[in-house]
Amino acid sequence: MSLLHLGFYSSFTLSCLGLAFHRTHLISALLCLESMMLSMYVALSIWPAETQTTSIALTPVLMLTFSACEAGTGLAMLVASTRTHGSDHLHNLNLLQC
Repeated sequence: MSLLHLGFYSSFTLSCLGLAFHRTHLISALLCLESMMLSMYVALSIWPAETQTTSIALTPVLMLTFSACEAGTGLAMLVASTRTHGSDHLHNLNLLQC
């Protein structure tokens, strides 16, 4: 395993651990999701250059598009929950109440 692959794997793993253990604020969960998407985007961007193929060159662009949609949806949820509940603490959000 090269040092570049180790960097991608460790950044993705640290993002997953951050999402699993630091779930107090919605904004921290969104930042962990964005860092996961960023590490996957960089890995998918470098993969065709390593394998000398051009058939999957469109995949990082689609990944970046879905990442932007996810960020927009997450920020809309953050604004909506802050307006309705007063803060972005995840323990204030209860899915059983409307």
